[in-house]
Amino acid sequence: MFQSFCKGLLKVSGWKIAGTLPTDHQYVAIVGPHTSNWDFIIGVLARGALGAKINFLGKHQLFIAPWGWFFRAIGGTPVDRSKNNNLVDAVVDLFKSNSHFSLALAPEGTRSPVTRWKTGFYHIANKAQVPIITVGLDFDNKTVVIPEGMQTTNDIQHDMEHIIKFYRSIKGRHPKVIPDFKS
Repeated sequence: MFQSFCKGLLKVSGWKIAGTLPTDHQYVAIVGPHTSNWDFIIGVLARGALGAKINFLGKHQLFIAPWGWFFRAIGGTPVDRSKNNNLVDAVVDLFKSNSHFSLALAPEGTRSPVTRWKTGFYHIANKAQVPIITVGLDFDNKTVVIPEGMQTTNDIQHDMEHIIKFYRSIKGRHPKVIPDFKS
């Protein structure tokens, strides 16, 4: 029922999905460009329409009352970005302990323009040996674009150039420059 509800909301709002998620249960989906609060809503609707259970990490402030219960219920895990912790290894352990665990992240880490993307998603996928799925929220065409996933090659420069090339073809709600990757 929830899947039909999400499909209906996307259709009524004029959005469509181009592509599918992998049938493998484990992957890191990176969603971008992240330019608006609408990104989260469209992402949750697309996830629901695809019938996928994908977890996400969010800033810990989202998980306090009155909405904390909601974000946890839809697969969220709070992260305190002010603390120095080994988040990559903690998430890799989640992949190792749950054969159905998948994760969605925004590589920019913020809606504001950035000069460098965070690479935690890459290191998580590489250490957990799961594919990276790029998901583009193309507001110009009202399309959630999901090309075929990719395995990391241990050449972060090469892999990130491939990922960034994809996102440069996607127009966020508030377009912004996708920075070059410099390792």
